[in-house]
Amino acid sequence: MEKNTLQQTAELSSYISKILRDNFGKGPESVYVSCGYTFITIYIRHLESPTEKVLMNQKQEEIVQRTRDMLMQTLIPEIKAYIKMVTGMEVREFYYDWDLHNKSAIFTGIGTDSTSLEKAVVENYSGREEIHKEIINLSRESEKRPEEVYSCQLNQRTLLVVRNGILVSIEKQLIRQGMREELKLAKRVLEKGLLHNNNHFERILNMKVLDIFVDWDFDLDKSVIVYITNPIH
Repeated sequence: MEKNTLQQTAELSSYISKILRDNFGKGPESVYVSCGYTFITIYIRHLESPTEKVLMNQKQEEIVQRTRDMLMQTLIPEIKAYIKMVTGMEVREFYYDWDLHNKSAIFTGIGTDSTSLEKAVVENYSGREEIHKEIINLSRESEKRPEEVYSCQLNQRTLLVVRNGILVSIEKQLIRQGMREELKLAKRVLEKGLLHNNNHFERILNMKVLDIFVDWDFDLDKSVIVYITNPIH
């Protein structure tokens, strides 16, 4: 008997909680899995190890970022393999980001068409064109105008934006010189600052923005932004 989407997401939530608890010494408070078409997002709340808490109190955020980045390189293959086992989705792109002050995180997978996650996404959501304009303007400030922007809502609380063709020449050279980690750390500070300081997103979406995450695949010259929102009543 095939598992339905609710069973799959529950299995994935449980697995992510366990793998994080095993590697951080303390598991997250909650894990929310959202999926649709070839996308899957895993939203993690209240994740912070005792050691990280000490480092954050001492303003050592970069050490926490670097340590988590190293840890993720060992966890990503396991997570991708488990997603395939549960859903049939072959995850070909994997993105992740942290909000250390909110103690939250996101994992985002983009997979092949051959998946049992048949849930549709909403591409024509209210405010889509305005959101794309804001994303293009933000990208111009930090890098360059994206060659392509795509977005969709996986559900009422999860908006996913994909940008293609955003790296400028100096960034590509830094990547060739082995400066990936340094570039990612710098881009996180710059782009997340711009994203968080933009006061138009909530007005356009008519939703409260609870979290914003961004990550890049330098080899593909691609970036994924995820908004976690809450409808304003």
